[in-house]
Amino acid sequence: MKFGIVARRDRMEALKLAYRVYDFLKISGFDVVVDEDTYKHLREFNEEDVLPLEEFEVDVIVVIGGDGTILRVEHKTKKEVPILGINMGTLGFLTEVEPHETFFALSRVIEGEYYIDERIKLRTFIDGEQKGPDSLNEVAILTGIPGKIIHLKYYVDGGLADEIRADGLIVSTPTGSTGYAMSAGGPFVDPRLEVIVIAPLAPIALSSRPMVVPSSSVIDVRNLAMTREVILTIDGQFYTYLPPETEIRITKSPRKAKFVRFSKEIYPKYTMKLKGRF
Repeated sequence: MKFGIVARRDRMEALKLAYRVYDFLKISGFDVVVDEDTYKHLREFNEEDVLPLEEFEVDVIVVIGGDGTILRVEHKTKKEVPILGINMGTLGFLTEVEPHETFFALSRVIEGEYYIDERIKLRTFIDGEQKGPDSLNEVAILTGIPGKIIHLKYYVDGGLADEIRADGLIVSTPTGSTGYAMSAGGPFVDPRLEVIVIAPLAPIALSSRPMVVPSSSVIDVRNLAMTREVILTIDGQFYTYLPPETEIRITKSPRKAKFVRFSKEIYPKYTMKLKGRF
């Protein structure tokens, strides 16, 4: 078994834990690689074990950080590598264990005492060409001018779903339902489901409500304000401005995110984290 290690770069305790994980796995006889951004912030790792995330060829990636760090890993890795998330973030919906559980969790992985939790992702096409990384949480189409609304139509499988004047539109996976989509009034969606949430952001019309559609759906979005560009953002990590005439299409990606899990219970973890958020 070969491991990869990634840590958030702005917290020294995460970087130090990453080195302890690295040392533990090396002493245990495993091949280990560390991502180059982690190494730049803590140069105690052996330089020959340092690689860019894009070049990771490993069986498990140990990610020490919060959801943002996990999203960065998901966007940069080229293969569907299972992630063991160790929470060094605020809430850590995507992480599996707390820092004090790290080495017990690693021992369970080494012994094969875990299962893989697969999550759907979204793929975005701009004028027929794929744009940006696949989204684990959400794709958002937002006003490019703060305080100015945008005028959108969106279609599901070719049929007009709604026409809105709003601050934007959020298209979310079940994983992302606890994030931006929930702030826009969307529901919590059990992550075991394969559906897509479409949530208008601060719409003028009270009749414009969030909806849940099958994950097989093709979602097309058109900007009707011909003189106003919009911002496309993916997981809050990737941004681009789009001119008004741009054709935006969002579909389920053929790739999935994979997470190392030790328990199949969903609700105790999620409900407690949601209480912490609100």
